[in-house]
Amino acid sequence: MRFSLRFIGLFLLLSSFTLRGDRPAYRLFSAAGAPADYDQMLAELAQADVVLFGEQHNDALTHWLELQVAKDLLKLKNPGQLVLGLEMFERDVQPLVAQYAAGTLADTAFERQARPWPNYATDYRPLLQFARENHVPVIGTNAPRPFAKVVAQRSLTALDKLPATDRALLAPLPLKVDYDLPGYKNMAVMFGGDSQAHGGGAQNIIQAQALKDATMAHFIAANRQPGQTLLHVNGSYHSDHHDGIAAWLRQAAPKLRVKTISVVTQEQLQTLAKEQVNVADYVVVVPTDAAKTY
Repeated sequence: MRFSLRFIGLFLLLSSFTLRGDRPAYRLFSAAGAPADYDQMLAELAQADVVLFGEQHNDALTHWLELQVAKDLLKLKNPGQLVLGLEMFERDVQPLVAQYAAGTLADTAFERQARPWPNYATDYRPLLQFARENHVPVIGTNAPRPFAKVVAQRSLTALDKLPATDRALLAPLPLKVDYDLPGYKNMAVMFGGDSQAHGGGAQNIIQAQALKDATMAHFIAANRQPGQTLLHVNGSYHSDHHDGIAAWLRQAAPKLRVKTISVVTQEQLQTLAKEQVNVADYVVVVPTDAAKTY
């Protein structure tokens, strides 16, 4: 008995120094801020037509979780029912994206020709490798940068005389931008305009953002077949508050069942900050000191 009590005492003493409670890398919350269950979330995502995963581009935990969600969705879907969409690749390189996903284009040629983002190797290549190994189609959805740049400089009217081959790389033109969408109103304030209609001095920047959002929404809808779930990875600002891509999807394909995820950073992970409530259907909170890839 004396030995047992001594052992228990030693264990408790050591525990006081070594056990400091659960230290999760992230926490998952519902839109309302209640703790959420990953498996329950996954079951809901598998029933959705489109999942918009709003990421922090440089967060290592985010990219790991995106890969886990893709892997787990594949387990829940029938063969051919998962599609991967990526903001990170523009429509003019879609043939290269498709060839790479199909295994007919070498890594070196793909990375040389497809204009991957600088953090491709660490952050997005694992997703493409997963898709390639599991025969998951991959869709690059973004508007080519030169078109977005010219809109930011000269407004959407700069696209009026585009040839048909270029128009095919974008959402159907002309675009009717809803400047009252919360995300676009915030951009008006951020970029030196005001919150009035047409975005004040930030109008062209908002139009360039709208071109990207509308183009991603258009090619998401165009590349998803009945019964499929299209998991789309994009910057969180493109889908937070069911705005951006989600808003254009409601306009183009209102019957689609769309679920959103947003990744946010906080000093503490126990509760969801008030300003993050309702930012998405599910909110992933990662610590502010988590590893960054750039």
